[in-house]
Amino acid sequence: MGTEFTHTLQRVSVSNEPVEFDENACTGCNMCLEACMMDVYGPNPIKGKPPIVLHPDECWYCGNCVRACQLRDKGAIEVRWPIKWRLRWKRKETGEHFCVGMPNPPSPNTTPPVGGWDPKA
Repeated sequence: MGTEFTHTLQRVSVSNEPVEFDENACTGCNMCLEACMMDVYGPNPIKGKPPIVLHPDECWYCGNCVRACQLRDKGAIEVRWPIKWRLRWKRKETGEHFCVGMPNPPSPNTTPPVGGWDPKA
């Protein structure tokens, strides 16, 4: 009929982006893009830039993208776990807050539980 329609997919904005890229460390090799089984990423049209997170709600947080990245130790890519998945605890005596993955974690608590270590005792 002569009328043309253009359909575009807008990027969905969520409060928690599944992955964070460091543009200074990432070389844009797209190994993470290839490793992602859910196709969360799209290639960046600018060569040498990190991939674009197209479908953040589809992420399973499996970590394949981080394992595939050769620059992960330099901070090129990092999984940002959902808030409900982040384990935190507070030491009652001192009021200190701790979380999994923090630098310089505290030493483990070796104090036995009230009933002892053996539950059958």
